[in-house]
Amino acid sequence: MAHEYRVTVSWSDDPGTVDYRSYTRDHTVAATGKPSLDGSADKAFRGDAARWNPEDLLVAALSECHLLSFLHVAAEAGVVVTAYTDTPVGRMTRDDDGGWSFERVVLHPQVTTTGGGAGHLASLHHAAHEACFIARSVAFPVTVEPV
Repeated sequence: MAHEYRVTVSWSDDPGTVDYRSYTRDHTVAATGKPSLDGSADKAFRGDAARWNPEDLLVAALSECHLLSFLHVAAEAGVVVTAYTDTPVGRMTRDDDGGWSFERVVLHPQVTTTGGGAGHLASLHHAAHEACFIARSVAFPVTVEPV
């Protein structure tokens, strides 16, 4: 069994990529039946800070995946979650070859429940982390530090 996810990423510029400093980094990410996202590069890479960049979206995807996995394992365990907030932090560093890559992402979920001790929540976070297919797919550490 497999799942496929299809998006359309669209970019255009006139006169185009004449040189590194001249072209726009602004683009649109779209998927059928969903609102479009205005994307750009990170401001550090000549992008528009008011738009989503791929780095933001990667950190958000990891956080969302943990949230959804956590809600699933909590429901299965009979723990009623009433609120969940995360303030994840992703750290990207320059590699030896001059490129960039993520060094790590740390999730900081804060969960409100109607029961269940902190030890039980820690085991649910562990189970959710093990189940998160996004975290399982990246080549850098993703850690969970519940608040």
